[in-house]
Amino acid sequence: MKKTQTEQELKALCRTLRKDILNMIHKAGSGHPGGSLSSVEILTVLYNHVMRVDPENPNDPKRDRMILSKGHIAPILYAVLARKGYFGIEILDTLRKLGSPLQGHPYAAKLPGLDCSSGSLGQGLSIANGLAIAARKTGADYRTYCLLGDGELQEGQVWEAAMTAAHYNLDNVCAIVDYNGVQLDGTTKDIMNIDPVADKWRTFNWNVVECDGHEVSDLIDAFEQAEKCKGKPTVIVARCIKGKGVSFMENQAAWHGAAPNAEQLAQALSELE
Repeated sequence: MKKTQTEQELKALCRTLRKDILNMIHKAGSGHPGGSLSSVEILTVLYNHVMRVDPENPNDPKRDRMILSKGHIAPILYAVLARKGYFGIEILDTLRKLGSPLQGHPYAAKLPGLDCSSGSLGQGLSIANGLAIAARKTGADYRTYCLLGDGELQEGQVWEAAMTAAHYNLDNVCAIVDYNGVQLDGTTKDIMNIDPVADKWRTFNWNVVECDGHEVSDLIDAFEQAEKCKGKPTVIVARCIKGKGVSFMENQAAWHGAAPNAEQLAQALSELE
């Protein structure tokens, strides 16, 4: 099930996925480009280098699981799944359309490759813990990954889940924090400061790996460290840039949930070339 790609192939795929995100959201007229662009490398490396998954057998009980806790960045997850072969790439054009399986937040009942529906921030790590505990009780060796936003860390349930994972020594759980410093309408520092992020997780008795969230080799190394860690859960604090790859979107809260118009789309696609 696990077929890895080279670093150059992964980087080329990331450029394609960024174009997919922008085209999808432009055609939909709504969506969340900032966080989607921020998490491109994380999900690309996960699905194409790290996780054991099989698009031809999406419900394989031996597969690794991935919970997108910050469900509003569904466009990047949809693009990754389509390019992986879970469904036709042409379906990306139906984002947020009535009756489409590609809703504004992931809806597992309608789309292959999703391990749960998500969208209500703060809940994903609790779900990941449940899957990890189930694996332990049934003797399964799959790993569970959970992608969180840094603004999402302001939710109290995240820290309840962090305590739970550490208490039960869930070394088959790996959380990833998209640490870009920007949320819906401002910086995390100004709205509700979450720093020092890495130290907080260490205090909760997690193994902490810090890396550049846009450097493929860094991410590969971080996931390898996570898999090798035994006796405690691992969190990867990935330093990212909101809106990465598009100059006028980078680090701008205004692009958290806004669709580019035709002129902006053309400029963004030109920059990605």
